[in-house]
Order: sequence, then C-alpha cells, then structure tokens
Amino acid sequence: MTRSVLTQEKTSAPLRALLNPIQRELAQFEAMLASELRSDHPFVDELVRYGCLIGGKRLRPALLLLCGKAVGQLGTAHLTLATVVEMIHTATLIHDDVLDEASTRRHLATVNSRWDNEASVLLGDFLFTHAFHLASTLDTTFACRRIGWATNRVCDGELRQKGSRGDFRLSEAEYLAIIEAKTAELTACSCELGAWYAGAEQGGAAQCGAYGRDLGIAFQIADDVLDLVGDESTAGKSLGTDLAKQKPTLPLIRLMQVLDEGLRQDLIHALENGSELRRDALVPLLNRHDAIEYAIERAKGYADRARHHLDDIPPGPAVDSLRRLTHFVVNRSA
Repeated sequence: MTRSVLTQEKTSAPLRALLNPIQRELAQFEAMLASELRSDHPFVDELVRYGCLIGGKRLRPALLLLCGKAVGQLGTAHLTLATVVEMIHTATLIHDDVLDEASTRRHLATVNSRWDNEASVLLGDFLFTHAFHLASTLDTTFACRRIGWATNRVCDGELRQKGSRGDFRLSEAEYLAIIEAKTAELTACSCELGAWYAGAEQGGAAQCGAYGRDLGIAFQIADDVLDLVGDESTAGKSLGTDLAKQKPTLPLIRLMQVLDEGLRQDLIHALENGSELRRDALVPLLNRHDAIEYAIERAKGYADRARHHLDDIPPGPAVDSLRRLTHFVVNRSA
C-alpha cells in the first residue's frame, strides 16, 4: 500500500467531514510531518516513515489547528506544533504497542511485530527527541515548556497505569486521574497551544485547554469500551489488550461496584489467577449489569462538559467542528 493511500486513510470519512475548516492546513501539516520523518540512513528512514504511517487519527494536530482558527489566525508556528504533537502521540502509541504486545494498528503490523521491541523503543525515543528539537525552533520557549510538562504527565499516567495492573479494586476516581494524565493532558496541551499561538488571551487559551482535557477523557473512556466490545477489523488494531494485561478500565470498575461480594470475589479470583477470561465471556456479564452503558454515559458526560467550554468563543466553522467532535469521539467504532 502506498504512502498516499495510507495518508488518506488516516482519518475516517466522518472525521474528515468535521475537519473541513482546516483541510488546507492539514495538508501542509502532513507535508511537514513527512519531510521531518526521514533519514539519510536506509534502515532508519524506513522505520521512521513507517512510524509516520501507523500513527494516530491526526486528532491532536486537528484540535490544535481548529482551536487556533476558532480564536484567531493560523501561522507557521501552528504547522510546526501540529507536527510536534503528532510525533509525540505517535511515539506514545509505538511504546504502548510494546507494553501491550499488540500486533496491529491502523490495519498494519505494529512496529514491534514487524521489527522487534528494540526497534520500537528506539523509534519512540527518536520521535520524542525530534519533536522537542522541532519545538525549540519557535521564537518563544512557551511551547517547549508546555509540551515538556504535558509529556511528563503522560509518562506519569502510564506509570500509574502500570502500577494499577491487577488492582481490580481500583476506584473510578483513580482510573479517571490516570486517563486524564496519560491521554487527556496531550489533547489539552494541543488545544491550548493552538489558541495561544493564535493570539488568544490567557483565559481563552485555558478554556480551549479545558475543552481538550474533557474531550480527551471522553475519548479514552470510549476507547476502553471499544477494547472490550469493538470489532478488530473495524478498529484496525489489536483489541482485548486491557483485559489481557489486567488493566482495570471503567466498564470493569463499574462491574466490580455493582456485583455482590461473592460474585465480585469470584471474578477477581478469575482475573488474578490468569485464567483465560476472554472478552466474549466477560462482555455478557458487563452488559447484564449495564457496566458498558454506564461507561458510555460517563464518556458522554465529559463530552458535554467539553462543549460547554466553547460557549464563550464566537461562533464559526472551526468552533462548530470542535462541538461536533465531542459527539464523534464517543460514537466512533475505531
């Protein structure tokens, strides 16, 4: 499959429709990303180009550009920062695939399955360091400081999630704090940077950041639901990894809350003893106790909160897209 076809498949048709206000800037961002992810050394060049292709949905660059356009004018700094946040996000995905032993992402083999874990770790490091170098080329240090803080929080969240593996009594509040750090902080950072570099006042940039944080939480809850009930051929990535790695996510946390003590202990025993508790065996129990529906409603609640953060921004196509994105993140199948 060629690079051009893969680039077109980065975003689904529903998502592409939401990004109409920034189509020109997204094309410029893709060109910059492709030009940055290259090397004079053939093996490195193949690896970094492949990493670019299996990256995310381009949601974070899109949020950065939409927030900038919602409050002001976009400039070259926005293209640079869109490239930076996508590199950082891709690095986290590549490292996550190692941790989860995932074999598929974006309908392609993961870096760790096509090459090995060493290549994945080194590629992630390459992307992290290149992203910070690129951010340092801007006229101010604000982006480097904000991105540095966000990236540190992402790593903190991942470490806390690692520490919570097998803790099937994890509280909902603890789970939400983990996903706010590991996922929502980078979306908040992307939105805040987009607004700040478009000349927004501090309060306006903070509101965009708050929008991104609540949107990121909604996105991660929906992603955790998909890991349990999604279809791999549609999602284009390995599913069931949270259960396999004993990561307590919101549907399971909710199930633990509503089960009586005897059933709870039986389920914990099955999970802790490494029994082959498959998704298709657990999902009926989750549905019987409305745990999946509960998680979806919580995601919708955070999406509603995200929309309210946009109330003080003057209406326009970019703001409309930001509002519609709050529905997209909780109703997607991939």
